[in-house]
This record gives sequence, C-alpha cells and structure tokens, in this order.
Amino acid sequence: MTATVIDGKAFAAKVRDKVGAHVARLKADHGITPGLAVVLVGEDPASQVYVRSKGKMTVEVGMKSVEHRLDKDMSENELLEMIRHLNNDPTIHGILVQLPLPDHLDSDLVINSIDPAKDVDGFHISNVGLLGTGQKSMVPCTPLGCLMMLREHHGSLSGMNAVVVGRSNIVGKPMAQLLLNESCTVTIAHSRTKDLPDVVRQADIVVAAVGRPEMVPGDWIKPGATVIDVGINRIDKPEGGTRLVGDVDYASCSDVAGAITPVPGGVGPMTIACLLANTVTACCRANDLDEPEGLTV
Repeated sequence: MTATVIDGKAFAAKVRDKVGAHVARLKADHGITPGLAVVLVGEDPASQVYVRSKGKMTVEVGMKSVEHRLDKDMSENELLEMIRHLNNDPTIHGILVQLPLPDHLDSDLVINSIDPAKDVDGFHISNVGLLGTGQKSMVPCTPLGCLMMLREHHGSLSGMNAVVVGRSNIVGKPMAQLLLNESCTVTIAHSRTKDLPDVVRQADIVVAAVGRPEMVPGDWIKPGATVIDVGINRIDKPEGGTRLVGDVDYASCSDVAGAITPVPGGVGPMTIACLLANTVTACCRANDLDEPEGLTV
C-alpha cells in the first residue's frame, strides 16, 4: 500500500483564497477591513522569520497587518499596556503574541490579558474552556488546520478511532477535543502510556505531536489509517547539513497508511492559513456578520 499524500501546502493555498474572497466581500459590502496585530518581544531568529511570513500573507489576502517589535528587556507592565491598547482598538480584530516570550515575562498572564474575542491563537483560558464544552470559541490554528484536512479527506469523522500522541496545550489537548466534538472515539497518548505502539495500532486516525524526530514507525500504524504529522524537527544528515523531519518515520508509515501528511509541506502551511481564517472569523463575530463558510468549526 502506498499512502495518499495530503498536500498541506496546496490545501493552505485554498484556505487563503477563501479568506481573501471573504475579505473582499467585507470591504465591498460593509467597508470593513479585518486587522491582525502581531507582537514580537525580543529577537529570536525563528520567531522573526515566522512573524515576517505572517505579515506578508496577511497583506496578500487583503487584511490590515500591524507588527509591534519590542525590546527583549521590556517590562511585563509595558507589554500588558500594549495589549490593552490593542484590545481597545476597533480596527484590530486579531491579536497574536509570538511565543516563546523572554523568561522574565509570564506567558500565561500575557496570553490571558488578550481579549478572548481577539485571541486568534485560541490560547486564552476562556477559549480553552469554550472549546472543551463544545461552545463557539477561537480554535488554536494548528489543530484547526489538522481538522480541516481530515474533514476534506474523510468527510464525516463520526465513529472513527483517533489517537493523539502528545498532550500539549497548543496541539495535543485541543486536537483531542476537536476530534471528540466530531464524534470520534479519542485516546490521548503520551510518554507514560503503557504499550504505546499497541495503542496507536488501534487508530483510524493518528495525530503525532510530540516533538521527537521520527518517533512513530510504520509498524505502529494500522493498515489504511490516516496519519497527521504535526512534528517539525531538524536533524543532521549523514553527508553533512540538516533536514526537516516529522514525528513519524515517513518512509515506513507511508507504506502502511491510507493517507499521510509530509514534513515539510503538510501541517505547517496550514497554521498561518488558519491564523488568517481565525482573524476573519473574529472580525465577522465582532460585527455580527455571517462567518466565512468552511473556515470555522
């Protein structure tokens, strides 16, 4: 068996096209331009690249992009004041504080100071609670992207057995909740799960989000299962240099799975696409307008 490759790059392009079309309608029909503000504290190189990419794509779909690049030594009160300003700015519909923050800043305090309605990362405790109880919320971007791809591939997910390997607040837990809301039977597996290989073998859907290179081999995968690989790990190549790999061993898993996401080019591109989708959703909710079809849960 050779798995169908779920092309996240192509799917993300379709999501961005939908976002752009909805933004154009908001401008034409209501004179509203969705606005996304990204706050970057410090000079982490990876974060800088990510923020530039977010800003570029925000502008490409016709939205307002605002970036606040702040000194790594800024005080917590200064950062909270910046967020209060953005909370009160009616032209800003989405606020994202780029993580990780410098050690002297309390990430939980900062994230929970964002207006939940503008929390397009879906990390605010209010949005976590709303998602956990099946209510309307802002949904974390990476799990939302995974769910969109699963829906596109399978249609209904009802009754499927899903195993999420990883229990982080950013991916594992919200991913499990989204699958539960789709009427899957969900297991969250982690480092202390007994007989992890056998647990994974029961799954129709495997979502790997542990941050360990190629941890999941093909003999853990049920024949025909769908494998969503959230991991992005840089490893050394024998001949020198480095390459990106996921949390699953792509070569062996693709021989067994029915469908699989590659790394790179799978889940990664969906994260920013879903950030843009969440910003449009937040804008529509703020103005009591219909939400964009196919971009929310």
